[in-house]
Amino acid sequence: MIKFWRGRAVQRVIFALLGLVLAIGLTVIPAFSQTPPNPFRVATEATFPPFEFQQGGQLTGFDIDLMRAIGKEADLNIDFRNLPFDGIIPALQARTVEAAISGMTITAERAQAISFSRPYFRAGLAIAVREDNQTIRNFEDLKGKRIAVQIGTTGALEATKIPGAVVSQFDSAALALQELINGRVEAVVNDKPVTLYAIKQAGLRRVKVVGELLTEEFYGIALPKNSPYLQLINDALGRVIESGQYDVIFRQWFGEKPPELPLVAPALKNLQESRFNWGELFYNLIVKGVPWTILLTVLSFLFGLIGGTLVAIALISPYKWLKIICRIYVDFFRGTPMLVQLFLIYFGLPGLFREIGLNIDLDRLPAALFALSLNVAAYLAEIMRGGIQSIDNGQWEACSSLGMSPVQTMHEVIFPQAFRRMLPPLGNEFITLIKDTSLAAVIGFEELFRQGQLMVATTYKAFEIYIAVALVYLVLTTLSSLVFKRLEIYMDPLHKSKQEQKA
Repeated sequence: MIKFWRGRAVQRVIFALLGLVLAIGLTVIPAFSQTPPNPFRVATEATFPPFEFQQGGQLTGFDIDLMRAIGKEADLNIDFRNLPFDGIIPALQARTVEAAISGMTITAERAQAISFSRPYFRAGLAIAVREDNQTIRNFEDLKGKRIAVQIGTTGALEATKIPGAVVSQFDSAALALQELINGRVEAVVNDKPVTLYAIKQAGLRRVKVVGELLTEEFYGIALPKNSPYLQLINDALGRVIESGQYDVIFRQWFGEKPPELPLVAPALKNLQESRFNWGELFYNLIVKGVPWTILLTVLSFLFGLIGGTLVAIALISPYKWLKIICRIYVDFFRGTPMLVQLFLIYFGLPGLFREIGLNIDLDRLPAALFALSLNVAAYLAEIMRGGIQSIDNGQWEACSSLGMSPVQTMHEVIFPQAFRRMLPPLGNEFITLIKDTSLAAVIGFEELFRQGQLMVATTYKAFEIYIAVALVYLVLTTLSSLVFKRLEIYMDPLHKSKQEQKA
């Protein structure tokens, strides 16, 4: 019998290894195949008008029209995949897409991680300011100023080089411009065509673009490193340009004659290999990111605990109108995504206040604390309500017969028992909150996850960096779990009784 099971075990291992080899083969072989896949997956970010955006539920824009023309020339069935901009290069590295077109500037740093086609667009950075700003004209004037940029862009790279500038990085150019409109920053550094289009089409009020093209940049179609389809794309792009299709598409979107384009972007002429700095990674994660994550978690949980206690008491109170108000609050914050709540509080409330004539604003830290605290209070209120109502009603009656007031009964009898029952779900909520603080990254708050994003945006080492981020979160959640387990043991009456007997 033992030999039989050993034989079966060996067979299982062999079959598992064969399955693994087959899976790897099915993944790797298409990646190096010379025959283009059908469909040909192309990544883009549909929040970058006029290059790519959604209109009437359809994907459109200059890049989209150009890529479709290239696909027609190369006999490719183009299938667009909408991804966040800072996730496009990791997707190319993982070969989950065959190419990407998303107004991506050809840079030496990016060329070390991916391959680029010949340039298809000449662009450059410009500065957007509020209409009443007369002091900012160029990069020199941005010294010591507050600047908003889109993460992973050349605008973000240039902004970080400005001495004394306080740079806030957002997931899209639209959010960066909204930050300018709300008055939290003094300028936005972004691609000029995109900024001009946003001001014109979206009707952004009190915003203007200053200066001409402050840099010369070229966009390219991105492909995985050493992609077998690079020459195919280059040849098709060349035919689109030579046939006049490019001229028609360019005039349709920009209303002017397209500029001359080089065959090779200037940024690729002198490539130098850079090395990944592990020391800088862990310094940014542990020294810069972890303290803010811990601060957000502890303060949000503390404020949420206070608010949740008050709401829980209101939910079990005899006042019907108060119970209805608190129930609406709990259902709203438990029934809507925290991400939406963060956007609503940070971007929505200031705009609403300005519409009614109030100059009230929230910085990123107070906004994140406010949103996280309100959210966690809704969950803690239900945990505490359940814990309090789990105590037998006979104890309330016994305390009342002894002449104790409701407040004394709650403080001295009911709540200590209920709190011991609440500890496990409270611990779970605290651990969940540690992970939920990563959502504050969407409003530019540079906590642990955002520090990882910022490094991925410049080094393009997505797997290594996000594994490091995950491990740091794992350490934080494990330590928190151990603390709550020790607290459960400490508050256990049987444990205290044993300790007293030993003493």
